Amino acid sequence: MQNHFELFNLPARFDVDSKALDAAYRDVQGQVHPDRFVNAGDAEKRVAMQWATRANEAYQTLKNPQKRARYLVELHGVDLQTESNTAMPLDFLMQQMEWREALGDACAARDEAALDGLDEQVQSARKAQLAEVGRQLDGTDFAGAGQTVRALMFLDKFGEELQHAYAAIDA
Repeated sequence: MQNHFELFNLPARFDVDSKALDAAYRDVQGQVHPDRFVNAGDAEKRVAMQWATRANEAYQTLKNPQKRARYLVELHGVDLQTESNTAMPLDFLMQQMEWREALGDACAARDEAALDGLDEQVQSARKAQLAEVGRQLDGTDFAGAGQTVRALMFLDKFGEELQHAYAAIDA
């Protein structure tokens, strides 16, 4: 079975040409779109639907940098153990604790400016982690990239919590 990169005829690397990805996705979807199989048999329709679904999943994975990095790491045999392994570097965990405390304080005070500052810090950290995972993947340090992907997952989850905090303040 083809991997996501092969499906779209793209090189398997972290840096993806988004225009080429979009064009390849449209091409694949054009080939397997259910409208093209209106007069086909049930088996052909089912296969076309499976390919369309697979193309959608592959596209969503490759379009998102964190998901793309995670996919590349797993493609190279690294098990992220996201459910069982929560070990992270101490400085990263301390930063997370500080941010959570700041988030709680900002929510309690309904301080949107504090949330803005926190959001800026998180986005900056996320940008740095994305650059790091790109270097690691390019350098074939897949185990290191796995650790960085796990950090990105923490940052993305915290970013979601931050967005919920904005919504709570606006409510």
